[in-house]
Amino acid sequence: MASAVRDFSRSEGVPVQQSPTSSGRRAPRSAANTGLIFAFSAYGMWGILPLYFLFLAPTGAFEIVAWRVLFSLVFCGVLIASTRAWRPLVAALRSPRIVWTMGLAGVLIYINWQTFILGTLSGHVVETALGYFINPIITVLLGVFVLHERLRTAQWVAVLISFIAVIVLSVGYGTVPWISLILAFSFGLYGLIKKRVGGHLDALTGLTLETMWLTPIAIIQLVVVSLISGLTFGTVSPVHTIALIGSGVLTAIPLLFFAAASRRLPLTTLGLVQYLAPVLQFLAGVVILREPMPPERWLGFGLVWLALIVLTVDMVVTGRAQRRPAIDPF
Repeated sequence: MASAVRDFSRSEGVPVQQSPTSSGRRAPRSAANTGLIFAFSAYGMWGILPLYFLFLAPTGAFEIVAWRVLFSLVFCGVLIASTRAWRPLVAALRSPRIVWTMGLAGVLIYINWQTFILGTLSGHVVETALGYFINPIITVLLGVFVLHERLRTAQWVAVLISFIAVIVLSVGYGTVPWISLILAFSFGLYGLIKKRVGGHLDALTGLTLETMWLTPIAIIQLVVVSLISGLTFGTVSPVHTIALIGSGVLTAIPLLFFAAASRRLPLTTLGLVQYLAPVLQFLAGVVILREPMPPERWLGFGLVWLALIVLTVDMVVTGRAQRRPAIDPF
């Protein structure tokens, strides 16, 4: 955890974890192994979020998101104070371009959070998982239409299979899977914006700016909820209150772990680990929450997984080819 916190305030160099040896001394753990630990921790925590938010009952989705925003901001402030990482935040606040860009990122992540929690609490955990399965395909499409990138044949095949999958799932659900598509597009656009400012902004500063923008919205939501149904914070039990506070911590820590993992792992490895989160969400929905999975939904998910396999194989093969040294024929 301490190593991950240091990664927020370091722009160069990779701090290396230490592990005890048989002689009692501490030998360095490889950066790749440490990165995998951070990656699995981040995506594992994201994978259990549906169960965590269901544990917050009887709190509604709008109150949960509001407290998530406010306590995320508080936790970010604590981290910045404890690591004395004020300089990146002050520098970012002096740049109107970064501030406004992170405001747009905040809107997108707010849409993502609100949709995710509404879907979870309304019994659509499997559909939320589908959104994050589709997300890599949406990212590829955004690369084409926004960044004007050229797709390889395998990537076009994956996109076509995913399009067919959405049609099959629309038939299976009886309607377009809006929850999945909103999650996929909002997170895809959010990732695109973060990529644009990634070289100028660390994860902690970025999340701090995003939650600062969202704080007025969170306060308005709490006021509206208090007038309509009443707030549940502090009224259910001490454990429930701590869990609501923990929603902010559970928002920031996976991002911290992800930032630490991204410094240590190649993009292909990180791309493979990312499927852990939707897999855990899917298992929670089907195995634990017993959400219905008729044959047409299995077929749709199967097509999505096939598209991801095609995309992943292409990513791995391309990554290896790019790392392979050129052979001088002379």
